[in-house]
Amino acid sequence: MISIKRELAEYGFTPRKRWGQHFLIDRNILKKVIRTADLQKGDVILEVGPGLGEMTYVLARQVKKVIAVEIDSKLAGILRKKTSGSSNVEIIERDILKVNFNQLHTQEGQRLKVVANLPYQISTPLLFRFMESRKVFLTLTLMLQREVAERMVAPPGGKAYGPLSVFVQSVSDLSIRFFIKPSAFFPVPKVESAVIHMVWKESPMVGFEETWFKEVVRGCFGYRRKRLVNALKHSNIPLPADLEQRVERIGIDPQRRPETLTIPEFARLAEAIRQ
Repeated sequence: MISIKRELAEYGFTPRKRWGQHFLIDRNILKKVIRTADLQKGDVILEVGPGLGEMTYVLARQVKKVIAVEIDSKLAGILRKKTSGSSNVEIIERDILKVNFNQLHTQEGQRLKVVANLPYQISTPLLFRFMESRKVFLTLTLMLQREVAERMVAPPGGKAYGPLSVFVQSVSDLSIRFFIKPSAFFPVPKVESAVIHMVWKESPMVGFEETWFKEVVRGCFGYRRKRLVNALKHSNIPLPADLEQRVERIGIDPQRRPETLTIPEFARLAEAIRQ
């Protein structure tokens, strides 16, 4: 891996803060990310924010195809030139939040694996998109902000536990594989990063329509310091007149705080108060 700083200077490129551009400059970390992804020769990889293509090159040598999505038009142009000799690399110049994942699935005829260094400011909304389209993806191997990773694995009862924790843990088996110091990137970010690996559960922990479950969870956590029934009453979701009695019937104390509920308890709650 040549000096990222030197290569950026040669291309006359300045990393843009508004897109959260931090380039991985540590080759050892890159190798660890690739090992974490557990790649197979027949895999199709979706790479988000490929930057100057260091990871793209390594991925392309190991898998069937790499689809690299880059929002920055100048970087996308550089990538097209650098990968012009690689027939199994496709560069898509687009905002990843606007990419049609189902279309990619249809195009490739198989499920994809995601390997990505996520821009910090879009990591949470993108995670929700990946989960909503999980039939498209086999696994996710992601570099993201350490704080977000710790929220994803947080148990009930703590400040980090919230909607992201509930939704991620209800549909996936997630592990934080390792942490990355800011010095592994250029420009140097202000926070540490983490690499996570996600595999979908064969049977999600929510056995009914997920949209309502998500509304209930978000409604509860919107007022996480209030008691459970009061939090629900302050939300905008439609509630039954006998709300408190329904909550008691499923064995949940209406006076508990939302942040103490486990995922199975949230599932029972959502089912019990659905009209």
